[in-house]
Amino acid sequence: MTAFARRARASAGRLHPELSLVSYTLLGHLEESGGCRATDLAAHYALDKSTVSRQVSALEGAGLIERLADQRDQRVQVLHLTPAGTEILAQVTASRRVAFRERLAGWPEEDLRRFAGYLLRYNSAGPGPGPMPTPDPGPGPGPGVTAHPDASPPID
Repeated sequence: MTAFARRARASAGRLHPELSLVSYTLLGHLEESGGCRATDLAAHYALDKSTVSRQVSALEGAGLIERLADQRDQRVQVLHLTPAGTEILAQVTASRRVAFRERLAGWPEEDLRRFAGYLLRYNSAGPGPGPMPTPDPGPGPGPGVTAHPDASPPID
């Protein structure tokens, strides 16, 4: 698992230097959920609110997310991807899929089926995503962290 985490951190930087693995994960969650509050992100990933606040500020400063008033309660700020955030997330996702395909290109079909089954089993185990490791300081809009199971896109 340590090697997996190391590769995940390294690949995040190679795929887009300004987008850390945790930033990619948060952007992906915002896309999937259609937007949410920062407190929802903290609860979902079992992170401290101050950690999420720093990540959100960096992503907002980079123009990748924006805060909009909630339609039902104008006092609530909901985080949404900006067009730039949507574009960069799509680019990184496409790059990650290419990297996965290249890495798995020589694998026999049976090994791929077995590997996919193991990934599904791993990602569905337990009560939820569980706590993400605390980010360590790094360059770009978000610090690098160890890998989280939800950070890996499905293998097509």
